[in-house]
Amino acid sequence: MQMLSFYISEKRHHADMPLYEWLLQEARSIGAHGGSVFRAVAAFGRNGRMHEEIFFELAGEMSVNVEFILEAQQAEQLLELLRKLSLDVFYVRQEVESGVV
Repeated sequence: MQMLSFYISEKRHHADMPLYEWLLQEARSIGAHGGSVFRAVAAFGRNGRMHEEIFFELAGEMSVNVEFILEAQQAEQLLELLRKLSLDVFYVRQEVESGVV
């Protein structure tokens, strides 16, 4: 199993919807069992500029993290779709162990 995490701006869109929502729909269409979106309280990116949700003028500019636990084939399928569409989304892909205790 693999965890596939995407880090994007909440204001980024694709196909007339927020990109995080589009990612959830695409993952569901390839058989993912679940996905989650987490909104940052504070963040900085490549440019080093700090974003915090306390400033009204930054509404819509916070980072969101979209995470999936997938089979390796599903993770590759989702990444290949993003490459094909040239969406340039930063991601982290790692092997994970999951279960219920």
